[in-house]
Amino acid sequence: MTKSLRLRGAVLSLAILAVFLLTWQIATTPAKTTAPSGADREYAELMGNSATGAALANGVPTPAQFASLAWKQLSDPFYDRGPNDKGIGVQLAYSLGRVALGYAIAALIAIPLGFFIGMSPLLYAALDPYIQLLKPISPLAWMPIALYTIKDSATSAIFVIFICSVWPMLINTAFGVAGVRKDWLNVARTLEVGPLRKAFLVILPAAAPTIITGMRISMGIAWLVIVAAEMLIGGTGIGYFVWNQWNNLSLGNVIFAVLMIGVIGMLLDSLFANLQKKVTYAE
Repeated sequence: MTKSLRLRGAVLSLAILAVFLLTWQIATTPAKTTAPSGADREYAELMGNSATGAALANGVPTPAQFASLAWKQLSDPFYDRGPNDKGIGVQLAYSLGRVALGYAIAALIAIPLGFFIGMSPLLYAALDPYIQLLKPISPLAWMPIALYTIKDSATSAIFVIFICSVWPMLINTAFGVAGVRKDWLNVARTLEVGPLRKAFLVILPAAAPTIITGMRISMGIAWLVIVAAEMLIGGTGIGYFVWNQWNNLSLGNVIFAVLMIGVIGMLLDSLFANLQKKVTYAE
């Protein structure tokens, strides 16, 4: 990508952002109305409108109100004032911890197993029907079974992350290992390279880009699923934060949490994208 193209892309991106903010401002600017009284005023306040029609914090905020709310959240993200009042940093830390644990367990199982499946056509033929059967099942469909068997909501969420992360890594690892060029394997055989050295010095470097792709896909799915899982289990986490703020009719905090979910997801994806570039080579 040339420098001029990047510059034009940045200008266009800023223009899109400006149009979006202008549309948001117009959509949330209240019309001037006479002040309601009695039951009408109570209803207006319940729906997030003040007596003059201006949006309150628990209604859809204007861009300026949202910026103020976001600054308030980010200025003290790690406060903890009880079960239902924790900062956004605390909630994100709980979610990232669950994702990291479930994802790590999935990687420890999926990558070695995918390696063996890719190297053994017999094992691939034997396990492929089970993989194809279990892969399409929604991770959240496992939640009732996990809650019944594990009997712990936090551990059940980790299990759901594990079950949704394991399949992309397993399939991509097996595909990458099975797709290693035959002439490289023949050269290793000619040089009488042992199985262990061949696996680490020939097969793993060749399959690494595909393996990282599977890990990247798994991380994206895991971050998507943890939000929904935490809405079900409650307690802590960014998913619970979204649901709790919705129950409190605080749409501003809901929008802020959605933005934070997107930012963290983008950072995680960028991490794996950079790792993928480092292990990808030009033939």
